[in-house]
Amino acid sequence: MKHGKLWSAVLSAAMVMGTTVPILAADMDGKLVVIHTNDIHGYYATAEESVGIAGVAALKDYYEAQGADVVLLDAGDFSQGTTLVNHSNGLKAAEYLAAADYDAVSLGNHEFDFGFEALKDTAAVLKAADIPIIDANVLKKGTDTPYFEANTIVETDGMKVGIFGLDTAETRTKSSPSSVKDLTFLDGQEMFDCAQAQVDALEAEGCDYIIALTHLGVDEESTGRRSTDLAEAVDGIDLIVDGHSHTVMDGGQMVGDTMIVSTGSYLANVGTVVVDKATGEETAKLISAADYAANYGTYDENLAKMVAADQAEVDGYYSQVFATTKVDLNGEKDPGVRTEETNLGDFTADAYLYAGREYVKEQGLDISVDVALSNGGGIRASVPAGEITMNDLYTVFPYGNTVALVTITGEQLLEVLEASTFCTPTAIGGFPQIAGAEYTVNTAVPYENGAQYPDSTYYAPANPGSRVTITSIGGKPFDPKANYTVAVNSFQAEGGDTYYVLTQGSYMQDTGIVDAEALISYVDSLGGVIDETYAEPQGRIKIVSEPVENPETTVPEETTEPEKPVEPEVEAPKTEAEVPATKLYTVVAGDSLWKIAQKELGNGSKWTQIYETNKKQISNPNRIYVGQELVINQ
Repeated sequence: MKHGKLWSAVLSAAMVMGTTVPILAADMDGKLVVIHTNDIHGYYATAEESVGIAGVAALKDYYEAQGADVVLLDAGDFSQGTTLVNHSNGLKAAEYLAAADYDAVSLGNHEFDFGFEALKDTAAVLKAADIPIIDANVLKKGTDTPYFEANTIVETDGMKVGIFGLDTAETRTKSSPSSVKDLTFLDGQEMFDCAQAQVDALEAEGCDYIIALTHLGVDEESTGRRSTDLAEAVDGIDLIVDGHSHTVMDGGQMVGDTMIVSTGSYLANVGTVVVDKATGEETAKLISAADYAANYGTYDENLAKMVAADQAEVDGYYSQVFATTKVDLNGEKDPGVRTEETNLGDFTADAYLYAGREYVKEQGLDISVDVALSNGGGIRASVPAGEITMNDLYTVFPYGNTVALVTITGEQLLEVLEASTFCTPTAIGGFPQIAGAEYTVNTAVPYENGAQYPDSTYYAPANPGSRVTITSIGGKPFDPKANYTVAVNSFQAEGGDTYYVLTQGSYMQDTGIVDAEALISYVDSLGGVIDETYAEPQGRIKIVSEPVENPETTVPEETTEPEKPVEPEVEAPKTEAEVPATKLYTVVAGDSLWKIAQKELGNGSKWTQIYETNKKQISNPNRIYVGQELVINQ
């Protein structure tokens, strides 16, 4: 086990000055203290709402000075989020973790945001500092070999601690596919089997206490791969140090015999788990930034200076004011850009649409850019009214994605919107903010999964158009058979999140325009001011919950059964090639156009043929009625 420097002299001075010492540190002989962080996202500077990395390092020293054995762990998403770390593509984050003397880290999905080559540079810094990256379920593609380390063992006085790591398979779609193309992420039962094998191997090595260091989270959308699912599926894990869902678990959460802990995010809290080596008793506690300042009050001086110097350099680079907004721009997650239309979502999509159209004009391309989509997860913060600096811009849009143009059919666009709102009103990073079109999501209609998208944790919708209706595009009626060119960011164009269908378009052109630059150009076109036009969302997206008509509401009371279909009197065809076979179909309970097309035409995606044939009696393709007779051209 690595040991930090002792600071008894500092402790004594703190006592003389009246600094309150933490209760848990009264007598730490015979104790193991697991200090844990997760989802730091670049918030390494000490502030009113952040303990800062200098506080984390000092806390480790503090407990070691009290006689405890200390293990310091991070559960991922440490290298991306603020310009402090984004400016170096995450490299500075690794330097801070190394200086704080961490014992191990697991990767989060955002470690891949700057590309795999940048991640390998980060890994090299950690390796030089003897900090292993442990992710047993992240394999070299085509092999059973972990790309990084699977586990590590920390020897303490009287206790051997085994630690293995797991990263969410959602990384496959929450990061650009090109960043993970050489990796396989074990998921679901395969991940659980991998974890059980790790526990068994560590126990065979004589480990007394087993920790899973995971970036899995507990969000509903992650069901089947959450830390709570892991605790239920795997025997022998004593402690799960978790991240990903930014969940605050003060005191921990017990699932069976396993304790799960998570601090939230942004170093607003630092977590501690004190383990009595003799009895095995565990006590979990979160220390907030305010608690730390009031009751601990010491910070690692060298780390504080290191972060301050880097921050000053970054501030100098990004301090330029480039625009003013007269209104607050909403980039919050939930409710916000991942659940509904917001004014910042509108502004971002408008900027993509503007950049795409300007690019087409400059390049003399014979296409029109019709629509723009911005995934809500790509918008990372709100913008308050006032001056906007480059630092603000790159904090809100940190990824460095470029604007891409993709030509798809109306049917494909409908599938994109259906897939990207599959759990609405529950938050999802893929939620599509839009420009150039309007659409409605009816959350009362059940969503059904179709086939799983390749190399993705997401599924195609079984019934595109069952929940989503595209109202108009460019002020004109939506045409499922037409081609539309869509401006998106490169993450979406590569099939990230729920946008796999964009990889199947008939045309794709990466403009090379970085998304932040697109926003600057768009603001410039507005005279450098975002005015009251964006005070409220524009009404492009409607979220409704309208019950689908059922037999009780659509069939007269005296009618107990739908009438049998009547064969139409049609003139006999001269040849089968000249006139298609036609029949009348009577709608029954549970039908949708997709299901009827699947049953009668052998392909649910042919529902549009039925809709086009019967437009006079179907005003809304999401609403058909029991007893209604539809013409089917077979």
